[in-house]
Amino acid sequence: MSNTQPAPVASEHVELKARKVSFDWADSPLHWVPGDPFATHTINVLHLLLPAGERWFIHVYKQVLPLIEDDRLRADVIGFIGQEAVHSQAHDDVLPHLKALGLDPTPYTAQVDWMFQKLLGDRTLPPGRARRWWLLERVALIAAIEHYTAFLGNWVLNADELDRRGADPMMLDLLRWHGAEEVEHRAVAFDLFTHVDGDYRRRVRTWATAFSTLVFLWQRGVRFFMANDPLLADGKASFGQFHRAGRAGVLPATGDMLRSIPRYLSRAYHPSQEGSTAQAVAYLASSPGANGGR
Repeated sequence: MSNTQPAPVASEHVELKARKVSFDWADSPLHWVPGDPFATHTINVLHLLLPAGERWFIHVYKQVLPLIEDDRLRADVIGFIGQEAVHSQAHDDVLPHLKALGLDPTPYTAQVDWMFQKLLGDRTLPPGRARRWWLLERVALIAAIEHYTAFLGNWVLNADELDRRGADPMMLDLLRWHGAEEVEHRAVAFDLFTHVDGDYRRRVRTWATAFSTLVFLWQRGVRFFMANDPLLADGKASFGQFHRAGRAGVLPATGDMLRSIPRYLSRAYHPSQEGSTAQAVAYLASSPGANGGR
C-alpha cells in the first residue's frame, strides 16, 4: 500500500448504476461534424478503441474484486463494471452503421482486439507474486487510461462549438452520455489502484505506457478512417490538423491535454479534482438516449 494517500476534494458521492440507453443511427451522416471529416474521424476512433478496451477493464476488475476490503469501493467497482459494459455495447453498435456508410472498421478493430486480448490479457504465470504483479500493473494502467477518459468526458460535456457547428445530435448525445458517466465514475479506477497498491513508481510507469499507447492507437485510427473514407479522394491526417481543430474548439486543445499530464503525475492528484459530478448528473438526467430515447 502507498504511505501517501491523495486527498479527494469535497464532492458528492453518487451511487453508480448502469443505465439502459437507446440510440438510433439511421439518420446520422458519415461526417457528423458538418464539413469537418478530420474532427469527425478523430472522435470516431472512440468507437474503435472503447468496445475492446472496456471489455478488458471488466475482465481485469472481476479478477481484482476479491482484493477489495472496502465495501463502498467494492460497490463502486461493481457499478463501474456495469457502466463500462453498456459503454462497450453502445459504441459497438455504431460500427455496423459506419460499415453501411462505406467505411468498414474491421481491419483496425481486429488489431485493437489483439492488443487487449493478447498483449494485455491474462498470462500463464504461476500463482503468487508474478501473477499479482501483472494484475496490479493492469489495474494501474486502467487508472491512467481513466484519467484521459474523464478528461475527454469533461471536454465533450463543455464542447459548445460542436453544437454551433451543427453536429449530429444523436452522436453528440452518445458522446455526452458516455462522457458524463466517465466524469461520474472518474475516481473509481484511481481509488481502486490506491486501495490495492498505490505505488507511485508504478503509477508513473503505467501512465507512460498508457499515454504512449493511446497516442499511437489514436493516430493510427484517425489515419485509417481518413484513408478509407469513401467521401474523401485523398484523406490525410496530421498533428497540425489536430492542433488547429483544438484551437477551433471541435477537438480538445493540445495545451489542455499537455497540462493534464503533470496533474496526474502529482503526488497530490485525485480524480475528484477534475470535472463536475453535478454537471455530469444533470446531463444524465436530461440525455434523450439515457432516458428511453425521449
